[in-house]
Amino acid sequence: MSRTRTALLAALVLVAGASGTAVAVTPSSDVGIAAIPCSVDYKVQNQWDTGFTAAVTITNNGAAKSSWAAKWSYAGNQKVTSGWNAKISQSGTAVTAANETYNGSLGTGSSVSFGFNASYSGTNALPTTFTLDGVTCNVDDGSGGGGGGGTDPSGRVDNPYAGAKVYVNPEWSAKAAAETGGSRVSSQPTGVWLDRIAAINGVSGGMGLRAHLDAALAQKGTGEEVVQLVVYDLPGRDCAALASNGELGPTEIGRYESEFIDPIAAILADSKYASLRIVTTIEIDSLPNLVTNTGSKATATPQCDTMLANGNYVKGVGYALNKLGAIPNVYNYIDAGHHGWLGWDDNFAPSANLFYQAANAEGATVNDVAGFITNTANYSALKENNFTINDSVNGVSVRQSKWVDWNRYVDEQSYAQAFRNQLVSVGFNSGIGMLIDTSRNGWGGSARPTGPGATTSVDTYVDGGRYDRRIQVGNWCNQSGAGLGERPQAAPATGIDAYVWMKPPGESDGSSTAIANDEGKGFDRMCDPTYTGNARNGNNMSGALANAPLSGHWFSAQFQQLMANAYPPL
Repeated sequence: MSRTRTALLAALVLVAGASGTAVAVTPSSDVGIAAIPCSVDYKVQNQWDTGFTAAVTITNNGAAKSSWAAKWSYAGNQKVTSGWNAKISQSGTAVTAANETYNGSLGTGSSVSFGFNASYSGTNALPTTFTLDGVTCNVDDGSGGGGGGGTDPSGRVDNPYAGAKVYVNPEWSAKAAAETGGSRVSSQPTGVWLDRIAAINGVSGGMGLRAHLDAALAQKGTGEEVVQLVVYDLPGRDCAALASNGELGPTEIGRYESEFIDPIAAILADSKYASLRIVTTIEIDSLPNLVTNTGSKATATPQCDTMLANGNYVKGVGYALNKLGAIPNVYNYIDAGHHGWLGWDDNFAPSANLFYQAANAEGATVNDVAGFITNTANYSALKENNFTINDSVNGVSVRQSKWVDWNRYVDEQSYAQAFRNQLVSVGFNSGIGMLIDTSRNGWGGSARPTGPGATTSVDTYVDGGRYDRRIQVGNWCNQSGAGLGERPQAAPATGIDAYVWMKPPGESDGSSTAIANDEGKGFDRMCDPTYTGNARNGNNMSGALANAPLSGHWFSAQFQQLMANAYPPL
């Protein structure tokens, strides 16, 4: 569903990507700053059964320092296993974090940040006392986004997926199990798509939102259960792709609010469902279009220009965040495109700024945002192991290859982690996490490269080694050769709350030819295997499968392909 733009040979401005973006902590007392020699913000960003990732920010309110060392002790059996931006050592329960050569200078009022991974068992209690060069610091209470087992003031946990089962949609599961070999994956959790007003109560006798939530309660048992919803019906939806156009016209923001978001919020707020952790993916493919497909860009469309001008994407997302974020057990994740859409320098920072604008629109605040999701319903490879963005061939950078095309990222995980840092830097809470949709980005099977490409040229090197076998990174519709990706799992990497299958494998992205329908879905030539492309995919062939049904409808041939090319293999 997601598109790219023709890369511009922009100035090669480095994007900040270091872990542990500094967040200044304001002491919560009436004492003047000078009376508090230092403050420490210690937050657990991700936690799983045997380990966790923590971020620490130290603010020095005393005399300027040319070197520093922070110390704390654990009450449990926590063991630091690796760290960054500090030299971290441990003796028993006592931990020391000293500066690196590049961050020893710490002026009055300045902050420094570092992070680490650690193991534990039992309870991961937060340290209670910190010192900086032997002087005791005050400690932030961590309530603004603390550890994976902790809560924020609303009662939310840091990572809703940690320690929880995830809802298996019985409707999708039945379709998958009915396919030859489908029982191998039919028990996997997938997203429930609320892609039109009628979906709230159920379409054509199918399950509505309440039915899914009731089924989730039945699956839950005595443990924790996550339910994944895709909230997807903005006015003028998907302004650059006809296959996923929606039922509401560009100006129908009132209907979106009163007929779509309000009824969803009313159901989710029912106390019957208070024990569920409800993850909402907010309006995929919406805000990124306002960055890449508007104005004088070659990729611009009149429809996207309209949505930028009337502000209804920003208003709609803000309204959804506000209404749904007011429900204590709802976790909002905003769609953040994918690396082959927003990974270029001219898209990366502007997108983060736009998301911040939307998160503060219509009564919403950043506290209504649990995180962001990338690669929703897309195909970008999770990790490209055969080349990196820093490689060069015969003196030519990988960034100059036709495939990478000056992008700053070559795969989804590096993009998601870097974009998370960018989002924090523009004002989102430091505890936000990222989701990556791995439902169709495995790219296994016989075509999967086993090593780097030939070093004849930078293009042979990249093309011979890349797992992502699309013709062009902007291709998004029912891609030929794709396979199931990593199975859903919680806290798989630093800053990543979960790998998810938000797009149910086997559900079409769009029809190969025009099909009359009452769902508001048009025909997009990017779903036509004979189409030779447009500016958004560099005028390349679409790479789409033939004989595809309408978006969201079951596509058996695609499901069989996804299983055959699964990586890891089934």
